[in-house]
Amino acid sequence: MTEPAPPTAANLARRYLDPAVVSTLSSLDLKARLVVEGFISGLHKSPYHGFSVEFVEHRPYMPGDPLRNVDWKVYAKSDRFYVKQYEDETNLRAYLILDRSASMGYRSAEAKVSKLEYAQMLAAAIAYLLLGQQDAAGFLSFAEGVDGFVPPRATKGHLETILREIDRAKPGGRTALGATLHDLAERMKRRGLVILFSDLMADPAEVLSGLKHFRHGRHEVIVFHVLDPAEWAFGFRESATFVDLETGEEIALEPWQVQARYRDALREWVGRYQRECGQQRMDYVRLLTDVPYDVALLRYLEKRRRLY
Repeated sequence: MTEPAPPTAANLARRYLDPAVVSTLSSLDLKARLVVEGFISGLHKSPYHGFSVEFVEHRPYMPGDPLRNVDWKVYAKSDRFYVKQYEDETNLRAYLILDRSASMGYRSAEAKVSKLEYAQMLAAAIAYLLLGQQDAAGFLSFAEGVDGFVPPRATKGHLETILREIDRAKPGGRTALGATLHDLAERMKRRGLVILFSDLMADPAEVLSGLKHFRHGRHEVIVFHVLDPAEWAFGFRESATFVDLETGEEIALEPWQVQARYRDALREWVGRYQRECGQQRMDYVRLLTDVPYDVALLRYLEKRRRLY
């Protein structure tokens, strides 16, 4: 019998795009790094060309650059002049906005990660990409209001600060998504890329109004709509009591009796977000928590490429 060929390094790296595999790792830093490595490995073997994922820390010296910005250690090693890049030289300023309200803590029996855990790992991977490309990244989390904030920076050491705040986010509290988005849009005076990670469990009219506020401020917007597979399929078969994680309200149901109406209402709800985000030129991406991370990372890179 012929033994199967050992897995290649690329195939091993691709495993880390699977949320179930990534969830077994220990630290968020390791999770983010391996997701990105798996993603880049996949890009090299895919039809997606033209994406810039080269990580740089310096740029060549140009006439007129202040000599104080020259990295003399690099010169000593390479005999070439390079200058350190600072925040005002970055290509992009991005704000990662994470919904940590109680509903984000939901994880169905079949799912390997909660909605919040999925969003945290995705946000960490995007932060890794942003800072690796010398873009400025900031982070904040919220439930009823903003409770974690890291201002945008482009230094490589900034990644540790962002990952620490992402990791601290725990599910809890009721969401005030629409009001929070309006508040943030008022605060963010400098144009940038806003990336929202949320299950959007709020009044769509209020949420969309808040998102449009960012567009009025000339921000670019990506919405990652994170849902559990059970929320999407609603395949429950036995009598059950469903509990609202934010209000505590309970309702006893025979799921089969409401399944068709639930699915119709869900698709209408998702369709509204998709339609109105498109009308405002905001990227809307629906993600179930079992979807590999490259789906979202590709959409981020597509957005970045369109901007620059």
